[in-house]
Amino acid sequence: MEADAKLINGVAYARQLRNEIRQEAENLHSAHGILPTLAVVMVGNDPASAVYVRNKIRATEQAGMRSVSHHLPVSTSEAELLGLIATLNADETVHGILVQLPLPPQINRDAVLDAISPAKDVDGFHIVNAGLLAVGRHDGFIPCTPKGCMMLLQSVLPELAGLHAVVVGCSNIVGRPMARLLQQAGCTVTVTHLQTRDVAAETRRADIVVVAAGHPGLVKGDWIKPGAVVIDVGINRAETAQGSRIVGDVAFDEVYPHAAAITPVPGGVGPMTIACLLQNTLQAAQGAGWLITAAEGPAGD
Repeated sequence: MEADAKLINGVAYARQLRNEIRQEAENLHSAHGILPTLAVVMVGNDPASAVYVRNKIRATEQAGMRSVSHHLPVSTSEAELLGLIATLNADETVHGILVQLPLPPQINRDAVLDAISPAKDVDGFHIVNAGLLAVGRHDGFIPCTPKGCMMLLQSVLPELAGLHAVVVGCSNIVGRPMARLLQQAGCTVTVTHLQTRDVAAETRRADIVVVAAGHPGLVKGDWIKPGAVVIDVGINRAETAQGSRIVGDVAFDEVYPHAAAITPVPGGVGPMTIACLLQNTLQAAQGAGWLITAAEGPAGD
Protein backbone atom coordinates (compact mmCIF):
# COMPACT_ATOMS: atom_id res chain seq x y z
CA MET A 1 0.00 0.00 0.00
CA GLU A 2 1.39 3.40 -0.96
CA ALA A 3 1.96 6.07 1.67
CA ASP A 4 -0.68 8.80 1.77
CA ALA A 5 0.98 11.97 0.44
CA LYS A 6 -1.49 14.14 2.35
CA LEU A 7 -0.50 12.71 5.73
CA ILE A 8 2.45 14.38 7.46
CA ASN A 9 4.19 11.36 8.97
CA GLY A 10 5.52 12.47 12.33
CA VAL A 11 6.65 8.94 13.18
CA ALA A 12 8.98 8.71 10.18
CA TYR A 13 10.31 12.26 10.59
CA ALA A 14 10.93 11.71 14.31
CA ARG A 15 12.71 8.41 13.61
CA GLN A 16 15.09 10.15 11.21
CA LEU A 17 15.72 12.96 13.70
CA ARG A 18 16.36 10.53 16.55
CA ASN A 19 18.87 8.61 14.43
CA GLU A 20 20.74 11.86 13.75
CA ILE A 21 20.66 12.73 17.45
CA ARG A 22 22.02 9.31 18.40
CA GLN A 23 24.95 9.75 16.01
CA GLU A 24 25.72 13.23 17.39
CA ALA A 25 25.48 11.96 20.96
CA GLU A 26 27.96 9.18 20.17
CA ASN A 27 30.31 11.71 18.59
CA LEU A 28 30.10 13.97 21.65
CA HIS A 29 30.84 11.05 23.96
CA SER A 30 33.82 9.86 21.95
CA ALA A 31 35.28 13.36 21.42
CA HIS A 32 34.78 14.81 24.90
CA GLY A 33 33.69 11.96 27.17
CA ILE A 34 30.33 13.68 27.67
CA LEU A 35 27.28 11.42 27.86
CA PRO A 36 24.17 13.57 27.38
CA THR A 37 22.01 13.09 30.47
CA LEU A 38 18.37 13.97 31.09
CA ALA A 39 16.96 14.07 34.61
CA VAL A 40 13.21 13.44 34.69
CA VAL A 41 11.29 14.42 37.83
CA MET A 42 7.75 13.23 38.51
CA VAL A 43 5.69 14.05 41.60
CA GLY A 44 2.77 11.78 42.41
CA ASN A 45 1.16 8.89 40.52
CA ASP A 46 -0.85 10.43 37.71
CA PRO A 47 -1.33 7.54 35.22
CA ALA A 48 -0.98 9.67 32.09
CA SER A 49 2.17 11.33 33.47
CA ALA A 50 3.62 7.92 34.26
CA VAL A 51 3.15 6.84 30.62
CA TYR A 52 4.74 10.05 29.32
CA VAL A 53 7.70 9.67 31.68
CA ARG A 54 8.29 6.04 30.65
CA ASN A 55 8.19 7.04 26.98
CA LYS A 56 10.67 9.88 27.52
CA ILE A 57 13.07 7.70 29.49
CA ARG A 58 12.94 4.93 26.88
CA ALA A 59 13.46 7.38 24.01
CA THR A 60 16.41 8.98 25.82
CA GLU A 61 18.15 5.66 26.27
CA GLN A 62 17.41 4.56 22.71
CA ALA A 63 19.11 7.76 21.52
CA GLY A 64 22.34 6.76 23.25
CA MET A 65 21.84 9.12 26.17
CA ARG A 66 21.52 8.56 29.90
CA SER A 67 18.32 9.14 31.85
CA VAL A 68 18.03 9.73 35.58
CA SER A 69 14.56 9.32 37.05
CA HIS A 70 13.34 10.91 40.29
CA HIS A 71 9.85 9.76 41.30
CA LEU A 72 8.65 11.67 44.35
CA PRO A 73 5.52 10.99 46.45
CA VAL A 74 2.41 13.10 45.95
CA SER A 75 2.93 14.57 49.44
CA THR A 76 6.25 16.17 48.40
CA SER A 77 6.47 19.80 49.47
CA GLU A 78 7.46 22.64 47.19
CA ALA A 79 10.62 23.18 49.25
CA GLU A 80 11.62 19.53 48.83
CA LEU A 81 11.13 19.69 45.06
CA LEU A 82 13.05 22.96 44.81
CA GLY A 83 15.85 21.34 46.81
CA LEU A 84 16.08 18.47 44.31
CA ILE A 85 16.14 20.91 41.39
CA ALA A 86 18.95 22.87 43.06
CA THR A 87 20.93 19.63 43.37
CA LEU A 88 20.35 18.77 39.71
CA ASN A 89 21.27 22.30 38.64
CA ALA A 90 24.62 21.89 40.40
CA ASP A 91 25.30 18.40 39.01
CA GLU A 92 27.66 18.80 36.05
CA THR A 93 26.82 15.30 34.80
CA VAL A 94 23.16 16.32 34.27
CA HIS A 95 22.57 18.41 31.15
CA GLY A 96 18.79 18.57 30.96
CA ILE A 97 16.08 18.73 33.63
CA LEU A 98 12.44 17.94 32.94
CA VAL A 99 9.72 18.27 35.59
CA GLN A 100 6.66 16.36 34.44
CA LEU A 101 3.43 18.35 34.64
CA PRO A 102 0.91 18.59 36.22
CA LEU A 103 2.19 19.02 39.76
CA PRO A 104 0.17 18.47 42.97
CA PRO A 105 -1.78 21.53 44.19
CA GLN A 106 0.59 22.33 47.07
CA ILE A 107 3.40 23.07 44.59
CA ASN A 108 3.62 26.31 42.62
CA ARG A 109 4.30 25.28 39.05
CA ASP A 110 5.85 28.60 37.98
CA ALA A 111 8.20 28.64 40.97
CA VAL A 112 9.41 25.16 40.05
CA LEU A 113 9.88 25.86 36.33
CA ASP A 114 11.72 29.10 37.07
CA ALA A 115 14.03 27.29 39.51
CA ILE A 116 15.46 25.12 36.71
CA SER A 117 18.68 26.54 35.29
CA PRO A 118 17.87 28.09 31.88
CA ALA A 119 20.89 26.18 30.52
CA LYS A 120 19.23 22.89 31.56
CA ASP A 121 15.62 23.86 30.78
CA VAL A 122 15.18 21.44 27.87
CA ASP A 123 11.39 21.89 27.94
CA GLY A 124 11.93 25.56 27.08
CA PHE A 125 9.48 26.77 29.74
CA HIS A 126 11.81 28.96 31.82
CA ILE A 127 11.01 32.67 31.63
CA VAL A 128 14.52 33.38 30.27
CA ASN A 129 14.08 30.96 27.37
CA ALA A 130 10.54 32.21 26.75
CA GLY A 131 11.88 35.77 26.69
CA LEU A 132 14.65 34.93 24.25
CA LEU A 133 12.12 33.39 21.87
CA ALA A 134 9.78 36.38 22.28
CA VAL A 135 12.47 38.79 21.03
CA GLY A 136 13.42 36.56 18.11
CA ARG A 137 16.53 34.93 19.54
CA HIS A 138 16.96 31.17 19.18
CA ASP A 139 20.03 30.77 21.39
CA GLY A 140 17.81 29.53 24.22
CA PHE A 141 15.71 26.37 24.26
CA ILE A 142 12.56 26.34 22.14
CA PRO A 143 9.57 24.44 23.60
CA CYS A 144 9.52 20.94 22.16
CA THR A 145 6.03 20.76 20.67
CA PRO A 146 6.15 24.07 18.72
CA LYS A 147 9.67 23.20 17.59
CA GLY A 148 8.45 19.85 16.27
CA CYS A 149 5.44 21.47 14.60
CA MET A 150 7.73 23.87 12.72
CA MET A 151 9.86 20.97 11.47
CA LEU A 152 6.78 19.15 10.18
CA LEU A 153 5.43 22.32 8.55
CA GLN A 154 8.72 23.03 6.81
CA SER A 155 8.83 19.45 5.51
CA VAL A 156 5.76 20.24 3.35
CA LEU A 157 6.09 24.04 3.08
CA PRO A 158 9.79 24.89 2.72
CA GLU A 159 8.94 28.59 2.23
CA LEU A 160 6.63 29.97 4.92
CA ALA A 161 7.19 33.67 4.35
CA GLY A 162 4.03 35.53 3.32
CA LEU A 163 1.60 32.77 4.32
CA HIS A 164 -1.30 33.40 6.68
CA ALA A 165 -1.21 31.16 9.76
CA VAL A 166 -3.89 30.76 12.41
CA VAL A 167 -3.04 29.24 15.79
CA VAL A 168 -6.06 27.94 17.69
CA GLY A 169 -5.13 28.09 21.37
CA CYS A 170 -2.83 30.46 23.25
CA SER A 171 -1.13 28.45 25.99
CA ASN A 172 2.42 29.28 27.04
CA ILE A 173 3.42 25.71 26.20
CA VAL A 174 2.20 25.55 22.58
CA GLY A 175 0.05 28.39 21.25
CA ARG A 176 2.10 31.46 22.11
CA PRO A 177 5.56 30.05 21.24
CA MET A 178 4.08 28.54 18.05
CA ALA A 179 2.79 31.95 17.00
CA ARG A 180 6.19 33.52 17.62
CA LEU A 181 8.00 30.88 15.56
CA LEU A 182 5.57 31.30 12.67
CA GLN A 183 5.90 35.07 12.79
CA GLN A 184 9.69 34.82 12.84
CA ALA A 185 9.46 32.57 9.75
CA GLY A 186 7.66 35.38 7.90
CA CYS A 187 4.03 34.33 8.36
CA THR A 188 1.20 36.70 9.12
CA VAL A 189 -0.18 35.17 12.32
CA THR A 190 -3.57 35.23 14.00
CA VAL A 191 -3.99 33.65 17.46
CA THR A 192 -7.48 32.64 18.56
CA HIS A 193 -8.61 31.90 22.11
CA LEU A 194 -11.71 31.48 24.26
CA GLN A 195 -12.78 35.09 23.71
CA THR A 196 -12.42 34.96 19.91
CA ARG A 197 -15.90 35.63 18.53
CA ASP A 198 -15.72 33.47 15.40
CA VAL A 199 -12.79 31.05 15.30
CA ALA A 200 -14.08 29.38 12.12
CA ALA A 201 -14.04 32.70 10.25
CA GLU A 202 -10.37 33.08 11.14
CA THR A 203 -9.33 29.55 10.16
CA ARG A 204 -11.16 29.72 6.82
CA ARG A 205 -8.73 32.44 5.71
CA ALA A 206 -5.61 30.54 6.73
CA ASP A 207 -2.95 28.81 4.64
CA ILE A 208 -1.72 27.11 7.83
CA VAL A 209 -3.87 26.07 10.79
CA VAL A 210 -2.22 24.86 14.00
CA VAL A 211 -4.72 23.56 16.56
CA ALA A 212 -3.76 23.24 20.22
CA ALA A 213 -7.01 23.84 22.08
CA GLY A 214 -7.43 20.66 24.10
CA HIS A 215 -10.93 20.14 22.70
CA PRO A 216 -11.57 16.94 20.71
CA GLY A 217 -12.90 17.47 17.19
CA LEU A 218 -13.14 21.24 17.57
CA VAL A 219 -12.08 22.14 14.02
CA LYS A 220 -14.63 20.99 11.44
CA GLY A 221 -14.30 20.42 7.72
CA ASP A 222 -15.96 23.71 6.73
CA TRP A 223 -13.45 25.59 8.92
CA ILE A 224 -10.62 24.84 6.48
CA LYS A 225 -10.09 26.39 3.07
CA PRO A 226 -9.03 24.05 0.24
CA GLY A 227 -5.28 23.54 0.13
CA ALA A 228 -4.49 24.56 3.70
CA VAL A 229 -1.95 22.68 5.81
CA VAL A 230 -3.30 21.52 9.17
CA ILE A 231 -1.20 20.66 12.23
CA ASP A 232 -3.20 18.95 14.98
CA VAL A 233 -1.47 19.15 18.36
CA GLY A 234 -4.41 17.81 20.37
CA ILE A 235 -4.25 14.50 22.23
CA ASN A 236 -7.61 13.54 23.70
CA ARG A 237 -9.13 10.23 24.77
CA ALA A 238 -12.63 9.87 23.35
CA GLU A 239 -15.30 7.18 23.59
CA THR A 240 -16.55 6.08 20.17
CA ALA A 241 -18.71 3.29 18.80
CA GLN A 242 -15.47 1.35 18.31
CA GLY A 243 -14.41 1.94 21.93
CA SER A 244 -11.94 4.31 23.55
CA ARG A 245 -9.36 5.87 21.25
CA ILE A 246 -6.98 8.81 20.96
CA VAL A 247 -8.23 11.71 18.84
CA GLY A 248 -6.99 15.20 18.05
CA ASP A 249 -8.53 18.66 18.20
CA VAL A 250 -9.37 18.36 14.49
CA ALA A 251 -12.33 16.37 13.15
CA PHE A 252 -9.94 14.43 10.95
CA ASP A 253 -12.40 12.72 8.59
CA GLU A 254 -14.12 16.04 7.87
CA VAL A 255 -10.96 18.12 7.45
CA TYR A 256 -8.91 15.61 5.45
CA PRO A 257 -10.64 16.20 2.07
CA HIS A 258 -10.00 19.96 2.27
CA ALA A 259 -6.38 19.94 3.44
CA ALA A 260 -3.30 19.79 1.24
CA ALA A 261 -1.50 18.11 4.14
CA ILE A 262 -2.49 17.17 7.68
CA THR A 263 -0.97 15.50 10.73
CA PRO A 264 -2.76 12.41 12.04
CA VAL A 265 -3.44 11.73 15.72
CA PRO A 266 -1.73 9.64 16.87
CA GLY A 267 1.42 9.56 14.74
CA GLY A 268 1.80 13.24 13.93
CA VAL A 269 3.04 15.84 16.39
CA GLY A 270 3.44 13.54 19.41
CA PRO A 271 6.58 11.68 18.24
CA MET A 272 8.17 14.99 17.26
CA THR A 273 7.70 16.42 20.75
CA ILE A 274 9.83 13.66 22.25
CA ALA A 275 12.41 13.85 19.44
CA CYS A 276 12.78 17.60 20.04
CA LEU A 277 13.21 16.98 23.76
CA LEU A 278 16.13 14.71 22.88
CA GLN A 279 17.53 17.34 20.52
CA ASN A 280 17.35 20.01 23.24
CA THR A 281 19.08 17.66 25.69
CA LEU A 282 21.83 16.99 23.15
CA GLN A 283 22.27 20.73 22.59
CA ALA A 284 22.54 21.29 26.35
CA ALA A 285 25.27 18.64 26.53
CA GLN A 286 27.02 20.11 23.51
CA GLY A 287 27.15 23.37 25.43
CA ALA A 288 29.28 21.54 28.01
CA GLY A 289 31.46 20.25 25.15
CA TRP A 290 31.99 23.79 23.83
CA LEU A 291 33.10 24.86 27.32
CA ILE A 292 35.67 22.08 27.36
CA THR A 293 36.93 23.05 23.91
CA ALA A 294 37.22 26.70 24.95
CA ALA A 295 39.11 25.74 28.12
CA GLU A 296 41.58 23.64 26.11
CA GLY A 297 42.30 26.57 23.77
CA PRO A 298 43.22 26.38 20.08
CA ALA A 299 44.97 23.26 18.84
CA GLY A 300 48.67 23.42 19.50
CA ASP A 301 48.46 25.56 22.67
